[in-house]
Amino acid sequence: MDFIRDYSYYGYLLVGLVIMLESMGLLLPAETMLIAASIYAASPNSGLSVHLIALSAIIGAIMGDNFGYLIGQKIGYHVLKKYGPKIKLTPERLLLGQYLFKHHGGKVVFIGRFMVLLRLFTALLAGANKMPWKGFMFYNALGGIAWAGGYSYVTYFLGKQILQLEGTIGLVLGVVGGVILLSFIWFIHKNEKRLIEHAQKEAEREAAELDHGLNT
Repeated sequence: MDFIRDYSYYGYLLVGLVIMLESMGLLLPAETMLIAASIYAASPNSGLSVHLIALSAIIGAIMGDNFGYLIGQKIGYHVLKKYGPKIKLTPERLLLGQYLFKHHGGKVVFIGRFMVLLRLFTALLAGANKMPWKGFMFYNALGGIAWAGGYSYVTYFLGKQILQLEGTIGLVLGVVGGVILLSFIWFIHKNEKRLIEHAQKEAEREAAELDHGLNT
C-alpha cells in the first residue's frame, strides 16, 4: 500500500481524470493541466515521472473518448439535438458534426484531439452519427497517443533543457522555446476556427440543398 502514501500518484490520477472528463464533453482545462504537469515534472525533486504523466493522459484520453462515443451512440442524435445546448452542443455544432463525419470520418477523430472545440464533442458526435467503433477506436487511440504523448514529452524536455542551462543563455532559450510552443498552440486554435467556419458553411449549404430537394 506504499503507493497510497506517494502523493504523486494522485497527480497522475488527476491528470487522467480531467482529460477523460473533457473527452466526454465537459469543458475543463485538460491541455493546460497536461502542459503544466509535464513542465513541473522537469524540475528537480518534483517527484513526478513524465512517463507516467504521458501514460495517464493517454489512458484518460482514450477512455474518455470511448465513454463519450458510447453515450452518443446510446442516447442518439435526437436527444443530443434536444439537450445538447445545455453543454454547448448547439444545433449548428450537431450539423457540423454530421457533415464532418460524413466526409472525413477518422480524420476528424484524430485531428479533433488537437482542437479544443472538436476535442470536447468528437466522441459524442461519432457515437451519435453511428461511426463504426473499430475505425473510431483506431483513430481515437492514434490521436490520444500523439496528443497526450507529444505534449507531455515536448514540454518536459523543453523545461529540462531550460533548467540545465544557466544565466542569459538559459533565459533566452527558455523564452524562445516558450514562444515556439505557444505559437504552435495558437496556430492550431486559429486554424481550428477557420476550418470549423468553412465546414459549418458547407454543412449548412448541403442541408439547404437537401431540404430544397425534398420540397421539389
